[in-house]
Amino acid sequence: MLNKIIPVVLSGGSGTRLWPLSRKLFPKQLLPLTGNRTMLQQTICRLDGLKIQAPPLVVCNEEHRFLVAEQLREIGKRSSRIILEPVGKNTAPALTLAALTLLQNDQREAVMLVMPADHVIRDKKAFYDAIGDAVSLASRGLLVTFGITPDRPETGYGYIKMGEPVKEIDGFNRGNLPNHPRFIKFFVEKPDLDTAKQYFSSGEYLWNSGMFMVKASVWLEALAACRPDILECCRKSFEEGNEDRDFFRVDASYFERCPSESIDYAVMEKIAQAEGNANFQAAVIPLTAGWSDVGSWSSLWDAESRDKKNNVIKGDVLIEGTSDSLLYASNRLVAAVGVEKLIVVETADAVLVAHRDASQDVKAIVEKIQEADREEHLVHRKVHRPWGSYEGIDVGDRYQVKRITVNPGASLSLQMHHHRAEHWIVVKGTAKVTRGDEEILVTENQSTYIPLGMVHRLENPGSIPLEIIEVQSGSYLGEDDIIRIEDAYGRGVKSISKIED
Repeated sequence: MLNKIIPVVLSGGSGTRLWPLSRKLFPKQLLPLTGNRTMLQQTICRLDGLKIQAPPLVVCNEEHRFLVAEQLREIGKRSSRIILEPVGKNTAPALTLAALTLLQNDQREAVMLVMPADHVIRDKKAFYDAIGDAVSLASRGLLVTFGITPDRPETGYGYIKMGEPVKEIDGFNRGNLPNHPRFIKFFVEKPDLDTAKQYFSSGEYLWNSGMFMVKASVWLEALAACRPDILECCRKSFEEGNEDRDFFRVDASYFERCPSESIDYAVMEKIAQAEGNANFQAAVIPLTAGWSDVGSWSSLWDAESRDKKNNVIKGDVLIEGTSDSLLYASNRLVAAVGVEKLIVVETADAVLVAHRDASQDVKAIVEKIQEADREEHLVHRKVHRPWGSYEGIDVGDRYQVKRITVNPGASLSLQMHHHRAEHWIVVKGTAKVTRGDEEILVTENQSTYIPLGMVHRLENPGSIPLEIIEVQSGSYLGEDDIIRIEDAYGRGVKSISKIED
């Protein structure tokens, strides 16, 4: 039955509790938090052992489109479609867009394996076994979720109360299925500690993993019964959408009207409670597979291997008399002396220090940054673009210095500025520079000047990354002072906002 499976990877989260490493424009699923590959890459590669023939559908925010496409390219994977959400609306609308895509492709009976892009699963064999069980049930019309067998009382996860065992459905006998599928009684939000202890000791509750298996047709029918308003908004935004290179853009005007709702709230809870939806059944398969949603720094500490004093160390870190802590250095030496149960995370523009037990509250700091109209919640100092990246080095009154890296064969847009001039110095590779009506090659240790108002473009014609130092000078240096004339990445020939360059 594995040939019925279409992987659907939901990659729309922002990961605010993993700030300052996770940012709105570079969220946790695009970071290598638990290995050399990013969370998104791990999620897709996790299915290699199943030999699923269909490439995955990926649903992501349109701001992440080039990062997602590049990360797939890096691991030699392709997607059947990358669906772009203009705004985040939680998991129910995202899954609906994927189901509508399959419906459009005459794959309404395909079984969607729905996976968030930011989970860790250590025991792949146990995961594969559970998938085999789930596809047997989903192909018969059940909406199936995976519940994680808890190993402790946990207040950071939602819970699922298990009901009666699934014994026989339409002639299908559960037989020797090892994970004992159960019907779902109800879902529970994140509990307080005393309630979590009760759930854990009862043995009747599982953690809600956010992973599902369901046929495309069944999901759309169930959504029509439970939340027709979500289905209507998604259908209209999908019908008015359009192909854009390797991506599919849904219509923003319709999608922005869509209610923001999770798969659980929109459908699964209502079916489990049988609120007039007797035509559908919801089941859960218990899963013990070393799972974590890496939803906070504390959960990352819990998911990673630790030293003899229970420390997780990443980067250039020195410790003395330190225990039970996570210390993450990105750009400079981090030293810790005589501390315990701390989270210390250093990036180029921010440092987080938190008690490990308070790591769920990091999102409150992100909210304060937003309220102060600062940018540290949006981007890192190094900002990725479809052509490469740039990184701020220095800034002052009427000047700014950046390091720009252009990938081989890539180019920036043909553009001009009203308020600034630019001086480019090549430090690695060869640059092809358009300046007005002329084109010149600039090699290492050479430079060129772009006067204010001159139409220009920077390209890398070589086979190695091009690196330049850019010195901007002028009365206004904001990224919204860009007038695009031509662009190879479909970003629009117009003035743009700071976060869309």
